[in-house]
Amino acid sequence: MNNFLFGIYPYIAFTIFALGSLIRYDREPYTWKSSSSQLLESKKLRLGSAPFHIGIIAVLCGHFVGLLTPHAVWHVLGVSAEVKQLIAMSAGGFFGVVCLFGLVVLIQRRLTNERVRATSSTMDISILFLLLAQLVLGLMSIFVSADHMDGHEMLLLMAWAQNVVIFNGAYAAEQMQSVHLIFKLHVFLGMTLFVVFPFSRLVHIWSAPLKYINRNYQVVRQR
Repeated sequence: MNNFLFGIYPYIAFTIFALGSLIRYDREPYTWKSSSSQLLESKKLRLGSAPFHIGIIAVLCGHFVGLLTPHAVWHVLGVSAEVKQLIAMSAGGFFGVVCLFGLVVLIQRRLTNERVRATSSTMDISILFLLLAQLVLGLMSIFVSADHMDGHEMLLLMAWAQNVVIFNGAYAAEQMQSVHLIFKLHVFLGMTLFVVFPFSRLVHIWSAPLKYINRNYQVVRQR
């Protein structure tokens, strides 16, 4: 089971993630959107959306850099495993709490506002709770990491991620054998989010509006 979950399942998840997104973009382009409900309710959306997006972007970037940067690079930079773990716990904890606040507001808004709830699909609500579970697991892992500040489990997680990337799934699965259960659940749920990604509104992440930065203002109403 360990070999399947951490040596094979990652490739199943990433294949569904990539091919599913491509097929949806090609076959169902009009569903490729964030399905904004701002017109239905904007006050709580503003309150929750900004911290949620800031927090989750920071957490994802931290995971990407932390897991995929070889340990040798950190060593050259003079960052020990212990220091890197402390940085990850501090930064991850801070932005995790910021993201959690925003996510809780968004969930409460979607469930309690009649207009927003009426336009919400089962997937819309499910994906929010999957993100909530993943976020809670990540925050809980900080307390597990605090029990041993030697960075050992962090190095195992780095080895797992880097070996998955180079298609060494068997060795990657071995690295996960001895890590704490909460890290295993966090990794498994993270991969599961990749599986459901193409079937949810999360696909709008692919279409980040970076052009807006340099685009001229559009006049939609004159006083």
